Amino acid sequence: MYASHGFLRSDIGDVDVVYHDGLFHLFHLVLPNHDFIAHAVSSDGMTWRRVKNALFVGEPGEWDDDMLWTMHVTPDPDKAGEWRMFYTGLARSEFGRVQRVGLARSRDLYQWERCNQGVYPLEIPAPHYESSIDEGRHWVSFRDPFFYHDRHSGDRLLLSAARVKDGPVIRRGCVGLARETAPDRFSFEAPLHRPGLYDDVEVPNLFRLHDRYYLMGSIREDTKIHYWYAQSWDGPYENFFDNVLLPSGNYAGRICQTEDRLLLFNFFSKTENVYGREVVKKLLPPPKELDTDKAGRLKVRSYRGFDNLVTGREIVTASYQCKILYENKYATAVDRPDGLHLACTSGYEAYLLPGHHQDFRLSTQLMLEGSGKTGLVLRMNEEGDGYYLSLDLVNGIAQMRAWSANPTPEFEHAFRYEPLQEAHFRGSDQGPWQIEVVAHGMYIEFSIDGYVVLSLVDDSFHEGGIGFYVESAAVCLKDLAIETLRRPVSEDTAERVYTTTYLAPEDEADTR
Repeated sequence: MYASHGFLRSDIGDVDVVYHDGLFHLFHLVLPNHDFIAHAVSSDGMTWRRVKNALFVGEPGEWDDDMLWTMHVTPDPDKAGEWRMFYTGLARSEFGRVQRVGLARSRDLYQWERCNQGVYPLEIPAPHYESSIDEGRHWVSFRDPFFYHDRHSGDRLLLSAARVKDGPVIRRGCVGLARETAPDRFSFEAPLHRPGLYDDVEVPNLFRLHDRYYLMGSIREDTKIHYWYAQSWDGPYENFFDNVLLPSGNYAGRICQTEDRLLLFNFFSKTENVYGREVVKKLLPPPKELDTDKAGRLKVRSYRGFDNLVTGREIVTASYQCKILYENKYATAVDRPDGLHLACTSGYEAYLLPGHHQDFRLSTQLMLEGSGKTGLVLRMNEEGDGYYLSLDLVNGIAQMRAWSANPTPEFEHAFRYEPLQEAHFRGSDQGPWQIEVVAHGMYIEFSIDGYVVLSLVDDSFHEGGIGFYVESAAVCLKDLAIETLRRPVSEDTAERVYTTTYLAPEDEADTR
């Protein structure tokens, strides 16, 4: 887990990740000041180390002397071995109300130089887009640049979060489009996609996967990552009945291509209470892998990098390995030829598996019998305090809850019951379902049939028992395994989850 920290509270903002020569390079904003673009590196995409900051706000009087916003780093298509960073800048003289896109160049991803001459910074023009503070919301939206070089057509495209000039003011958000007709020469065209529903389509991404083009964007109205698809890059773009890629809290997604897979990075917004005041903390969870199902719907899978963190594995096959927590007289645990059978015909019961766990990955094949309730309990103590993963397998609803006794109870406020995240999946009354849970520090992830359904960050509970619960139902578990995961860091708190350095990896090697 990666987060910003220092003497005063700060957060990471929008991110961009590039994979090059075996290293992940993370570029991100630092909030609330937005005064520089930070740079960190990682060999596994999960444990990050800060290196030389990439870019700072401009000098007083320059076009980007107020704030720096979202960036995108790609290889320079005209200069082999060099890199371009498109980034958003704001000017103090305009009170930050006009967004422009600038360019910086690098030969090694560590040393960056602004290009403040020629066509840069770019300004979004009429007639297709709002281009004056006298229009719409009285600020000019032209941010979150994303450069896409289509290998099939050769087209070079610069996408952005922009707004059309007509329609209801809060529904003008679109994906702006400029075509690079010659090196550093851009021609603005009609929007690549205009949903007609949202205030903005932030942090757009365009990519080709399994012979189909996908357009991805983040929507502030529901704080979720949405996507659309088309047969060619220029559309028209359609959406499925469920075009939400990740549940609420996951935002500002950016793709990263490695040698053999397409990854999705994004920050997660976590609400915390600091000195009696609610604040939002943003953290970078582990990436996910992008894939499609048989219908072409975009899906995310759990990151295979977790495989390298496994330090032990235990197989659970027999009822004697389970502890019946509440000793409900209607609860049973039975060994059957088809698997471990856990049932409670009346009331609730939790079955804890062997061990006391902090960081783990649990997997099993689950069959549901009866019409009652079931789910998992995670990091649970003897009093039943912990995480409850509620599963409605028939209707396809998963919800993660933090449920415990209140340490400072007052009258009816004896307990804490907090829904943390909910998401939907394709349910059925048949089964079986292949389920997987990853708990790695504050990060919790739930997958069903190979696709990630829940992805969240929470620090309510750090360790405890894990298992399953049933209420007027029965489950049959097959191939049940618990893997212990190595922590990439030793601290639990977000402010101390990584160490900092000012050296690039090759410089650090020279000092040893």
